[in-house]
Amino acid sequence: MKDLSIYFSPISQNHPRNEGCLGDSMVIYDDSEFPDLSDKGVALIYVPEYRNSDDKYTKQNESFRTSFYSLSSGDAWNTVIYDLGNILPGETVEDTFFAVAQVVAELVKKDIIPIILGGSQDLTLACYKGFEKLERLINICSVDHSLDIGEPNELATSDGYVSHLLMQRPCFLFNFVNIGLQRPLVSKREIDLFEKLYFDTCRLGEFNNDFKIAEPHLRNSDLVSLDFNSIRCSDTDSSCYTNPNGFYADQICQIVKYSGISDKMSCFGIFNLHPNQNSVASNLLAQVIWYFIDGVSNRYGDFPIGGMKNYTRFHVHMEDFSDDLTFFKSDKSNRWWLEVNYPAGSEGKYERHQLVPCTKDDYEGAMENQIPNLWWKTLQKLS
Repeated sequence: MKDLSIYFSPISQNHPRNEGCLGDSMVIYDDSEFPDLSDKGVALIYVPEYRNSDDKYTKQNESFRTSFYSLSSGDAWNTVIYDLGNILPGETVEDTFFAVAQVVAELVKKDIIPIILGGSQDLTLACYKGFEKLERLINICSVDHSLDIGEPNELATSDGYVSHLLMQRPCFLFNFVNIGLQRPLVSKREIDLFEKLYFDTCRLGEFNNDFKIAEPHLRNSDLVSLDFNSIRCSDTDSSCYTNPNGFYADQICQIVKYSGISDKMSCFGIFNLHPNQNSVASNLLAQVIWYFIDGVSNRYGDFPIGGMKNYTRFHVHMEDFSDDLTFFKSDKSNRWWLEVNYPAGSEGKYERHQLVPCTKDDYEGAMENQIPNLWWKTLQKLS
């Protein structure tokens, strides 16, 4: 494993580590040696890089650590929690991106989930580059009120980085999904591009009608990027965050728990954190991290981790369709998947994307001769 300590500075000493609280049981990089990363777990990493945002902040705000360290661990947690300190901005933004990519790649190889906290959301691109180093085809989920597409011939920014993901060559992005889209904030051109690429969206109104529809998208994601601005400002700090609509605090905690419980998810980022935010926002951030780790600690060991012997297989015959649709239901978690056959000769490339997370409603719709939209979109990407 590469020496990652060269990218980090230790945290300050003024965070509480009271007995019985998380701060007392974590592996923390303070003034001692850099932690031995021999055990699987999760790793907090603060990256105050804001040079590609509209606001060029230079200060840091680690108050979320005070809040997080004071929380109690969840029931039956068996997850090692590292706090690796801070990746300080490099001489250029590209230097910061390089450091984040190296750290993400090495931690993912060690089965340690990086929790990247801090700067502008274009750091999602840096996290992606970590997977690029692993040559792994991945799915990205953005929890955001907008699509952040931007222009490929311009610099990547906090609200315009997705086009740069699409322009990477070779491209290891298989699917991109947005959860929380607010239609007044997105142009028709961006919507049309997402549809053309067979990407997915779950609008805020759809989520509010039934929050469970977001779960299959999160279960299918390798990298989740959460924009803290996607939370309504009344639940955070209205002096720093200005989105009047968005997720409620309890909803965002449900979303991140879905993210953590996914066996496929291996990198999680929370971005656009305002360095001047108040204690309410910092406390919410700490609880968001807590619920993510609670999800990780309660994973089922389903696909792509477990074998298929613990699944019940369902074949659904479709009228005017040559092949049956095949659904799988996990005996461990009662969650559903839909099989989409990949082209012959591409087994290694698409193996992790053959089973697409779905809901029981998709199965019941197929029983009524309705082809699930996710099956069609996935087939187009595989073809």
